[in-house]
Order: sequence, then C-alpha cells, then structure tokens
Amino acid sequence: MSAPENKMGVMPVKKLIINMSLPMMISMLVQAMYNIVDSVFVSMLSEEALTAVTLAFPIQNLMIAVGSGTGVGINALLSRSLGEKNFDRADDAANNGIALAIVSYAIFILIGLLVVSPFISSQTADPLIREYGITYTSIVCFLSIGVFFQITFERLLQATGRTLFSMVSQITGAVINVIMDPILIFGLAGFPKLGIAGAAAATIFGQIVASCIGLFLNRKYNSDIHISLKKVLHPKLPVIKQIYFVGIPSILMVSIGSVMTYMMNRILEDFSSTAIAVFGVYFKLQSFVFMPIFGLNNGLVPVMAYNLGAAKEKRIREALSFSLIVAVCIMVGGAVLFELIPARLLSIFSASETMTAIGVPALREIALCFPIAAVAIVLSSVFQAFSCSIYSLIVSVCRQLVVLIPAAWLLSKTGNVANVWWSYLIAEAVSLTLTIIFFRLVWKRMITEGLQNRDAAN
Repeated sequence: MSAPENKMGVMPVKKLIINMSLPMMISMLVQAMYNIVDSVFVSMLSEEALTAVTLAFPIQNLMIAVGSGTGVGINALLSRSLGEKNFDRADDAANNGIALAIVSYAIFILIGLLVVSPFISSQTADPLIREYGITYTSIVCFLSIGVFFQITFERLLQATGRTLFSMVSQITGAVINVIMDPILIFGLAGFPKLGIAGAAAATIFGQIVASCIGLFLNRKYNSDIHISLKKVLHPKLPVIKQIYFVGIPSILMVSIGSVMTYMMNRILEDFSSTAIAVFGVYFKLQSFVFMPIFGLNNGLVPVMAYNLGAAKEKRIREALSFSLIVAVCIMVGGAVLFELIPARLLSIFSASETMTAIGVPALREIALCFPIAAVAIVLSSVFQAFSCSIYSLIVSVCRQLVVLIPAAWLLSKTGNVANVWWSYLIAEAVSLTLTIIFFRLVWKRMITEGLQNRDAAN
C-alpha cells in the first residue's frame, strides 16, 4: 500500500498557501511584536542602552543567519524528499540538521569569548554604551543553544506542512520573552534588577523554552520524520553536503545583513549615537512589516519544493502568483503606516526631540521601498525552493554591500543624515532588477525544461 499524498501535493493551492503560511505569519508577527516590546523596555533604561542593543544586532543577526540558513537547506532537502517519497532521506535531513545546530552553538561560544569585546568597541567610543553592548552580546552568545534548536525544530515542522505547531512553538517563546523582559530588566516579582543583562537573559529563556516545545511537537506529532539520538550523534557527510549546498548561500545571504548593519553603524557614528539608535528602532519597526512576508515565504518554499519533486508545474505557478499579491498588499499597508504616523511610532521608544527629528524622515524615506522589496522577496523564494540559493546570495551581496553601503557613505558626505536613508530606495531598485533577471533564468531551466523532461520520462 502506497503512502498517502502529503497535503502540499493535493490541497487547493490558495487554501494551501494560507494553511501553510498563516500560522507562520502570525507567529512572526508575534516575534516582531516581541522585538518591538523588547526594545521599548530597553529604551526605558536609557538611549545608551537602546544604542547598545543596536550595536549587538549584527552578531545576533549572524546567529539567525546560521540557524535559518541551515534550516533552509534542511527544509528544501526534507520537502523535496517527501515529494519524491524518499522517507529515509527525509529522516537523514532532520537528524543531521539537529547535529548541525549543536555545531553552530559551539561556534558561537567561541565568538562570545574572542570576538564580542573588540567588535562592540569598534562601533563606539562611549564607555557606557560599550559596557552595555559587551554585556548583552556576551550573554546571547554563551547561551545561544536555544536559538539554534528553536529554529531547527520549527523548520522540521514547517517542511512537513505542520506550520500550526511551528506557530505554537514560536509564539510561546516570544510571549515568555515579553513576560520575562520587565521582570528581569527592572527586578519585578522578587527577581533581581539586571538591567541590560536582564533583556539578554529574557531572550535566552524564551528561546530555550521554544526549543523544548519544538522538540516535543516533532517527537509526538510529526509522523513524516523520526528523530533519533543515535542518528544525530552519527551525522552523514553526504547529507550535510546536500543541506549546506542550499543552506550556505542562505547563511551568507542573511550574514551579509550583519556586515551591512555593522558598516551602517560606523557611517552613522560620524553623526551621533542617536542616529545609530534611530537605525536600530527602524529595524525593530520594519520587522513588523517584513516578518509576515518572511512567514509567507517560509510557507511558500516547501510547497514549491514539494511540487517540483512531484512534477506539478501548475501548482507551483499558482502558489507563486498568489503569494506575490498577498506580499505586495502587506507591504503597501506597512508603507502607508510609516508615511502617516512616523513620529507616533518613534514615541513608542521614548524618543527624544533629537531622535524624532532624525527618525521621521528616516522612516518615511525607507518606507518607499517596501512594495519593491515585497516582489523581490517572494520571487527569491524560487531560488531556495529549486536549490538555486546562489542567486539569492548574489542579489543580497549586490543590494547590501555593492549598492547600499557605498550609496549611504556617499550620501553621508553631504553632511545631512536624512540623505543617508535614500540609499535604501536605490538598493531595492537594483535588487529587484537582478532578482527578475535571475528568476527568469531559474524558471526557464527548472520549470519549462526540468519538469517537461520528467513528464516525458514518465
């Protein structure tokens, strides 16, 4: 008796995309809300504390890059294996992915020991900001096991179509984080007042709880894979190569964001630490708009990968076109919000008059690129689903390093910090152009040639 078809191959496409993506979009909205609430509590300490968290962001983003990029590789291999009914390879993808999460944690312990202090010091001369930054970043590095396990277990649930369980894991971690933030930062409910260290500890605690929930949900409800400690401790090099073939370009692509943020911090440092704080606030606010798009993508990638493996071209086309419409609508809504009430958004973070004066034009200028970014993000999901992540890497390098940073540096030479933010619109225009070019190449090769050849063989 043959195994039943996974819902990714039979459910009506629009319903499937909603079914797959909505839980992740909701969970990522909750995650974005956490990011905002976390920074709100930190801003209550001081503007210096808020700036310090911004300086720590590149290393935190690097953790996300390693975890989520590896997850992309796991996701693509696992989903495609299920589509091809290769269940042994699907199990290998899951167990080797868990092993890679452990290795990633070990690497960031070393980063915490050797890199954090000089890294933070290179971005600020203010001793208080430096002290805050080193404290916060060291804690999140030394106890980063939670973030790697959380991402891995959530990706296993996503890759097999169990996005509702993934949402449960992520939302629980974020809610616990939000609850623990004021308790540990300000010393409530009998806990000691830890200040900036409390913000880091709350983040770690939420991640560890979410990872435990993710493990439980996979073990109890994910029948498409079988997690085995023996297999985790005996990884297979060929499987790891397949995971990283897709995963490394994704890791590098997200890691470029760390390089970009670091270099932008250095550019803005020439104006003031307040400009750096504004940049950090922008990142928190824009996550509320971008996170749902990434949630949509996380649901779209396994759908397209599965249907590529199952040779169902029509379903791939319908999934992509529907996701484009949804993404553009979300981004337009976000852009309108940033244009209409930027000062009110900044006031959430206890913004001073100086911070508001810098932040209002920043939010309005950068928001113009949101709809452009929506199209580029969704089209790039094709690169991940079809194991062509190298194109995503090329686009990301060009957008953030070849265009954005040089443009920001040149515009900073005008002496007006408001001009720096126009670099985002320039970079997004270049990014969309390159994405469309690469999309056409991949689509022609993987769809019109690959699937037709497979149909002919059958």
